[in-house]
Amino acid sequence: MNKFHLPAPIWDPVFLHRNLNISNKCGIDGPNFALHLRIMSQLDKESLSRAANEARGLAIDAVHACSSGHLGLPLGAADIGAVLFGKSMSYNPDEPKWLNRDRFILSAGHGSMFLYGWLHLSGYDLPLAQVKNFRQLHSTTPGHPEFDETPGVEATTGPLGQGIGNAVGYAMSSKMAAAKFNTADHTIIDNAVIALAGDGCLQEGVAAEAAAFAGHNQLDNLILIYDSNDVTLDAMAVRTQSADTCKRFESMGWDVIKIDGHDLEDIQSAIENAKKTRNGKPKLIEAKTLIGKGIPEVAGTAAGHGEGGAKFAESARKGLGLPDETFFVSEETKAYFKSHSEQLKGEYNQWLDTFESWKSSNPQLAQELSDSIEGVVPENLLNEIPEFDPGYSNATRAAGGEVIQAVAEAVPNLISGSADLYGSTKNYIKSSGDFGPDNYAGRNVWFGIREHGMGAICNGIAYDGIFRPSGATFAVFADYLRPSIRLAALAKLPVGYILTHDSVGVGEDGPTHQPVETVSGLRVIPNLDVIRPGDPEETAGAFAAMIERKDGPTALLLTRQTVATQNEIPVKTRREGAFQGGYIAKKESGALETILIASGSELEHAMNAAAELGDGVRVVSMPCMERFDRQDAAYRESVLPASCTKRIAIEAGVTGLWWKYVGTEGKVLGIDRFGISAPGNTVMSELGMTAQHVIDAAKA
Repeated sequence: MNKFHLPAPIWDPVFLHRNLNISNKCGIDGPNFALHLRIMSQLDKESLSRAANEARGLAIDAVHACSSGHLGLPLGAADIGAVLFGKSMSYNPDEPKWLNRDRFILSAGHGSMFLYGWLHLSGYDLPLAQVKNFRQLHSTTPGHPEFDETPGVEATTGPLGQGIGNAVGYAMSSKMAAAKFNTADHTIIDNAVIALAGDGCLQEGVAAEAAAFAGHNQLDNLILIYDSNDVTLDAMAVRTQSADTCKRFESMGWDVIKIDGHDLEDIQSAIENAKKTRNGKPKLIEAKTLIGKGIPEVAGTAAGHGEGGAKFAESARKGLGLPDETFFVSEETKAYFKSHSEQLKGEYNQWLDTFESWKSSNPQLAQELSDSIEGVVPENLLNEIPEFDPGYSNATRAAGGEVIQAVAEAVPNLISGSADLYGSTKNYIKSSGDFGPDNYAGRNVWFGIREHGMGAICNGIAYDGIFRPSGATFAVFADYLRPSIRLAALAKLPVGYILTHDSVGVGEDGPTHQPVETVSGLRVIPNLDVIRPGDPEETAGAFAAMIERKDGPTALLLTRQTVATQNEIPVKTRREGAFQGGYIAKKESGALETILIASGSELEHAMNAAAELGDGVRVVSMPCMERFDRQDAAYRESVLPASCTKRIAIEAGVTGLWWKYVGTEGKVLGIDRFGISAPGNTVMSELGMTAQHVIDAAKA
C-alpha cells in the first residue's frame, strides 16, 4: 500500500509515536510515514467529539420528524465531519463561493443530513428551522443536496458515483485555474477538493472512470474519503463486492491510507497531510466506520442505512449523552464553531490581501478571471465566427471543427474534451495544448473511452464556475453519459455536448451506431437544449447559442455525412435561426398551402421538395425545439400559423415528438425502427429520408 510521500521525515518523538500508531493500523512502516500534523489538543478532541454527537442528534431528529431519509452515513461519518468542518478545511461560511475555499462534495448524497448538519453548525446560512424542515416543501434542505439551493452545497448529488466525478472536475478546474492565474509573486489558488463517498458510489462505473482519469492526470489536489462501513442498502457489502478498493486505487496512481474513521486524530492527520502533499497523486483515505453509530439497535447492519433507526430516537439521544430536547446544539458547540469561524475568516482576510495585490499587479488576468466567473461572452460572438464560403460542402461536424476555433479565440475559458474521438468529433482547439500534468493550462481534454466519467467531470468543472466545459462523442453513446446530462440540466449547468454521427447517415457501421431514438431521447430531458443544425451557418449559430446559454446545458447534434449549404437563405437568417430554434427558411411566394418542417440533414430534403411543390409551400427549419418553444406566442404563430394545417415534418429519427408541430391533420416522415448496415445514402433512401418522399407525402 502506498503512503503519502513527503520531502523529509520528522523525527520528533511525539510525531513518531503518533505516526507509529497510525502505521500499525495501516501496515506501513512508521519512519517512512512521518507526518506533518498539528497535534489535536484535548480541548479540541472534547469539542469535536461533542459536536459529532450533536450532529448525530440533528440527523436522528430530522429523519425521525419526517419519517424519511438516511441515517447511516450521517451517524457513521460524524467524526469525519467534525474534523473537516471543525479543523481541517479552509472555508468562509460568510463567503460560500470564495475562490480559494476547499471544496467539499458529498458524493453519497443520500446522507444529506450529514452535510446539512455540518453546514448549520459551522455557520453557513442554514438556520435550525431549515434543518427541522428537512425534506419538506420549499425547504433549503431537500432530500438530496441540490446546487444553488443551499449555501455550501457544491454539487447536486444522490445518483451514486456522480459526486466522485464532480470532485474530479472540481480538481481539474482548480489545476487549470492555478496554471492560468497564479503568478510567480502571487498564489491565489491552491485549494483542495474533498469528496466523501461510500461503497455505493465506488461500485458505480462512473466512479472508476473518473478515478482512473484523476490518477492518470496526477490530480494531487483531490482527496477522496471512503466511508468504509462494510454495508450497502440491501445487505452487508460482502454480498456484492470482494475487490480490494485500496489496491484498485493504488493501481490507478492514487496514494492510499486506511484509518479509523472514529479516531479524530487519525482523521485529522490523514486529511491535513493529504492536503499538504502535492506529489502527483490524488489521495484515497479509507475510513473504517460503524454505520448508524449511536443507534445500537441498527448500528453496523444494513438496517442502519436508511431511516430504520429513527424509531429509536429517544434512547439514541440518551446514549449519545444528549438531553431530551430535540434538535439540540449546546452553547459549547456554538462557541467552538464561532471561534473557529473567526479563525477561518482571518485566513480568508490574509488571502484577500494577496488577491488584491495580485489584481493590482495583473489587471488583464484579473479581468479575464472576473469575466470567466461572471460568464461574460462577447456581445458580437456570431460576428467573431467567419462566414463559410458559399461553395463549402462538408459535414456539420467538420463545420463545427472550424467554428470552435473562432469561438475558442473569443471565449478563452472554453474547454473542449473528447472521449477518444477527436479525429471524428473534430472539436480539438488547435491554438491550445492538451490538459495534463505537464500543462494544466491546456484546453483540450483527452477523457479516454469514458463517456459517463466525461459527463460527471464536465459537470464538476461547470459547478466550479470558472471554465466552460464541453465534451464530445458519437450521438449514439450519449446514453453512456445521459445521467450526467440529466444532472447538468437539473442543476442548470452551462455544459456543452458535441455529439456527432447523429443519424442513420452514419451508414456502414450499422444499427448499433445509428442513433434513431437518441435525438428525441435527449429532447425529453427538461432544460436541455438540443440543437441539430442543417448546414454550416446554422452550425455557427448553434455553437454561439451553446456558449451564450448560462442556465442549462446544450447538446449539438452534428452529421458525419456531407450536407448542402443553403445559400438561398441569408447567412444572418440561418445563424439567428439557430438562436430562435425555428425559423422560416423558405417563404411561400403565393397563398400558403403547405408547411414543411425539418431539422439537421433533412433540411436539404425539405428545401428541394419545396422547389418542386410550387408557390404555396413554406419551409421551416427547426434545429432546436426547446429554443423555439421558448419564443413568444406571436413569433411561433408567425413561423407556424395555425391557419395552415397541412404540415409535414421530416427527420431521420423517431417521429413521436414532431406531432406537436404538425397536428392531427399533418404527417411525420421519420424512422420508427432501427437502422441498416449499408452506405449512408443508401440507408437514407431505403428508410425514406429523401426529397421525393416529402413530395409524395405532400401530394398524397
